[in-house]
Amino acid sequence: MDSPLLAVALAFAAFAATHLGLGWPPVRQPLVARLGRWGFAALFSGVAWLSFGAAVSSYAARAAEGPPGLALGAHPFARIPLISAIVLGSMFMTGAFARYARSPYALGGAHVREPRGLERVTRHPFFVGVALLGGAHALLATRAVGAMLMGGLGLFAAFAPWLQDRKLLALRGEPYAAYLAVTSHVPFAAIAAGRQRLLWAELPYGMLALGVALAFGVRAVHAHLFDHGGAYVIAALVIGPLLILLSEWRQDRRRPAAAAEAR
Repeated sequence: MDSPLLAVALAFAAFAATHLGLGWPPVRQPLVARLGRWGFAALFSGVAWLSFGAAVSSYAARAAEGPPGLALGAHPFARIPLISAIVLGSMFMTGAFARYARSPYALGGAHVREPRGLERVTRHPFFVGVALLGGAHALLATRAVGAMLMGGLGLFAAFAPWLQDRKLLALRGEPYAAYLAVTSHVPFAAIAAGRQRLLWAELPYGMLALGVALAFGVRAVHAHLFDHGGAYVIAALVIGPLLILLSEWRQDRRRPAAAAEAR
């Protein structure tokens, strides 16, 4: 394909369309009924890995091609806040996995507990983190193809929580409706509105520190991040979610045994 921008845009659009499409209730529910919850999770994850891996590979092959980007990193007045947004986004992303197994978003979870930790700030810390990271990178990108990939990722992360909330509302019912009523997608909005309060003792400081370390660690190898067709990025995007998925599956398998022992 002659246009680097078009190639990267189409590759990312395939990921977004399949990811959102498989999560859309009219599509998701028949597949869950046929494959089971974990069978669907395997299908969903496999399609996400393949489609996003293709988008990363498409970008890696064209990262130095096409028109220039905004490259706002050349301006100190913009560089500092944009780098800060990336670090904050990384903190939100890692912090989202503190106590994840007991959160309303865990695949094996069926109960909705009270908001805790970062959920008091935003009920979607991971997506907020991706939106911050993607948006900041789009403005820092020296090439338009980079802005296309990261800007698309940021927009996707801004929209995806709406679909996830609709899905969980259908699955969890009134308990999740109550959870929605006292939390917010936009960080600190529920706190500002008086529907929620920030408890400093609940914040996952260890995971937040890990986010800072990851942000600076990735920055140190940034020039080689997309070497070998983006293999490093693709491997991280497969291994990380796979470990989480396997952990949730193991915990879900233990629940019936624990319930039987309690009787």
